[in-house]
Amino acid sequence: YNLSVSISGRVKATYSIWLKMQRKNIAFEQLSDIMAFRIVVDSVLEAYQVLGIIHSTYSVIPGRFKDYISTPKPNNYQSIHTTIFGPKKQRIEVQIKTRAMHEIAEYGVAAHWQYKENKKTDENKEFQWLRSLLEILEHAAGPEEFLEHTKLEMYQDQVFCFTPAGDLIALPKGATPIDFAYAIHSEVGNRCVGAKINGRMAPLRTILNNGDQVEITTSKTQTPSPTWERFVVTGKASANIRKFIRTQQRNQYINLGRSILTKTYQHEHLTFSEKEVEKLLPKLSLESLDDLYASIGEGLQTSQEIVKLTHPDFVFKNAPRSRDEIKLPSGGKEVRESVISIRGLIPGMAVHFARCCHPLPGDKIVGIIMTGRGVTIHTYDCDNLNNFNDEPERWIDVAWDNEQKTKEAHIGRLALTISNQQGALASITTIISKSHANIINLKFTNRSESFFDVLIDLEVKNSEHLLSIIASLRSSPIVSSVDRAKG
Repeated sequence: YNLSVSISGRVKATYSIWLKMQRKNIAFEQLSDIMAFRIVVDSVLEAYQVLGIIHSTYSVIPGRFKDYISTPKPNNYQSIHTTIFGPKKQRIEVQIKTRAMHEIAEYGVAAHWQYKENKKTDENKEFQWLRSLLEILEHAAGPEEFLEHTKLEMYQDQVFCFTPAGDLIALPKGATPIDFAYAIHSEVGNRCVGAKINGRMAPLRTILNNGDQVEITTSKTQTPSPTWERFVVTGKASANIRKFIRTQQRNQYINLGRSILTKTYQHEHLTFSEKEVEKLLPKLSLESLDDLYASIGEGLQTSQEIVKLTHPDFVFKNAPRSRDEIKLPSGGKEVRESVISIRGLIPGMAVHFARCCHPLPGDKIVGIIMTGRGVTIHTYDCDNLNNFNDEPERWIDVAWDNEQKTKEAHIGRLALTISNQQGALASITTIISKSHANIINLKFTNRSESFFDVLIDLEVKNSEHLLSIIASLRSSPIVSSVDRAKG
């Protein structure tokens, strides 16, 4: 073929093989990179020529081909990876790259300067991942948070999406339009109010797929929502959202602290002077009045302490009662538990239904003995059961007594994402009413210009009744998604 290439090979070390088997929970036979070869060529054209020769000579293992030359990784790593069945049907991984790509992979981003003289490069792409790392460092509150966000950026499968202008954005698997917006620019993420995926409006929590075209809608009045942190997957998005939350909380503490302090002075018929209070800052080891107000608002210092410092001889006429002396209201009526019979319990034992998973007749259930409270019933897949893994003696094997018929209603919870349009909520309640269920609680958890998320608690007969309601809701064009909610 008259190609000048350099070929090197390696066999994976025994310990590395064991580590990968443990990490991915796979058998030895499933490993595809025990034996690997690297082929280094002079140009990109030759790299694809070598790929064609290999694929025409050996059988290719489906799903093991990755072209990082046409779509580089975020750190600008470029190579072609493929896995073939070699002699004796041995799986062999082959990497094909140019000499420039090999040098950059071996010696780091600085190596690209060796090839810059005769080749026009996109410096922004070369260092984009470093700039992203610097942004995470700038927005993180401390080293632990920085490490957490950085780990989010590493070792993840990727999806490749496009802007309307055709620019390629590489994101980790599971990324959402919010991650996409922050990947474009921090301000785009902060001002994001909606997204179009392949020309259609979609919720901001939608998981992106390979090849999606994403258009972000922004507004000058929009700010990051704390709920975004529940579904973003990139470190950059998470760091920016947390920074905003910290700033917002501090502003709330400052306003609250200022209000508490001024009202305390008024209550005690004293004149409040910021100049007098400002003189206390060195003594309190604080840098500004805002730091003092935030400290009071957060409860780290009391307004009475500040009054005492500005007026040492003052005696409080209306001394506040201690927290122990303040009696809180009882909190209302006790919720009545269901009287439906459950097999596996001792007669007369108190039974409670867990509010974390809302078990319904028809669900697979388990019982957990709670000291002084009897037994709490959970669904078998409830996440909170992990808290009792080390206490098997508290688990009870229980089941619904299907032979005993009861008209007792049970609470089921639904999580819906609905189009934000006139009459949407009326349509939802009509569907639920026609399904012979009663709404006992409704809570909006997130709202944007195009969609809103809502939790609805319903009185239903059993899990089958709830599933039929879910099916009816899914048939409505205004419902983007609906699922049974836990927690």
